[in-house]
Amino acid sequence: MIDAKEKTALATSVGADERQSFQTSSANIIPTSDTEINHPDENSSENLEEIYRQMQRMNDPAYLHTVSMNGLYETVFQSRPPVIDGLLYSGTYLFAGAPKVGKSFFMAQLAYHISTGQKLWNYDVHQGTVLYLALEDDYQRLQERMSRMFGVEGTDSLHFAVYAKQLGAGLDEQLEKFIRDHPDTRLIIIDTLQKIREVSTDAYSYANDYDIVGRMKQFADKNGVCLLLVHHTRKQQAGDKFEMISGTTGLLGCADGAFLLQKEKRTDLSAALEIVGRDQPDQKLHLTRDTEKLIWQLDHAETELWKKPPDPLLEKIAAVITEDSPVWSGSATELVALLGEDIQPNILTRRLNVKAGDLLNEYGIEYAMKRTRTGSAISLTRISV
Repeated sequence: MIDAKEKTALATSVGADERQSFQTSSANIIPTSDTEINHPDENSSENLEEIYRQMQRMNDPAYLHTVSMNGLYETVFQSRPPVIDGLLYSGTYLFAGAPKVGKSFFMAQLAYHISTGQKLWNYDVHQGTVLYLALEDDYQRLQERMSRMFGVEGTDSLHFAVYAKQLGAGLDEQLEKFIRDHPDTRLIIIDTLQKIREVSTDAYSYANDYDIVGRMKQFADKNGVCLLLVHHTRKQQAGDKFEMISGTTGLLGCADGAFLLQKEKRTDLSAALEIVGRDQPDQKLHLTRDTEKLIWQLDHAETELWKKPPDPLLEKIAAVITEDSPVWSGSATELVALLGEDIQPNILTRRLNVKAGDLLNEYGIEYAMKRTRTGSAISLTRISV
């Protein structure tokens, strides 16, 4: 393996269920383009020669970049916290339902809770800026809706727009600029998908559907946000209810997950919200509509959410990296001794590489590891309590 001051796994490809690198100082590099190579140690002719060999391999038309299982475990990947625990995560999701079933009210509810950090039903929310592209509304209607649902206590972390450019015609640049101006953005809602689609003769082909969601997914993954695309369902029933989503299976095939909001009768005040996705368990929530405020209330869930048990290794780290002693650095061997673990130093390092996201999201401790000629240099820093 090449020694390096900083090595990292970079952005993922569209459609892959992967993560970006968690640190800029991980133990290995997984390049995603032909131009990315390991950073050399200063004055290291050995590394320069290896870089030259890598460049030669990459220039081979038959070159296929691969990562060994060992290389995978020696890399720290970024793990972003959920937007709403157990319900909504970073990535690209469809939110589908029949016209006028209450999708936009649900979007307003999500946007408000995430922008204020208030719990949604019994789900914990991670607060951040929200951009809501309400492309089928106007500002006066939004004003009425939001004040009826939540009163007139507002927040500067929720932004609305009733017009945006189409995908491929300036929307990407608009969203990129918004995120630059609001780096804590967690959620972007596009209501509706049809409003930002490019005009195409094969607008509903599998390839076109997959491509549009793929481009949205690439944007969401690159920027570490959740992108929620509001869409309609067909009238025809299907054995798999998610096949009722308007368009081809290319939409759901490329998305990270989907929400399906349905009523048995249009006049019902109750509805079922079914959820599928890569990062959360399948769920079915039964909701009721508050007739006064028009917000959706959780009546009950059909299944209990599975909760990951505490990791004893992370518990030990949290016990020594405290508010009174928030920073530690040393070798893997020294950390083994500090924790009193009966484990090989290289195995400890690999477990921490895998668990780096959990350590940060659940315990507020940032982990970084740098491979050196004499071993591994580990740093642990408490960044929140």
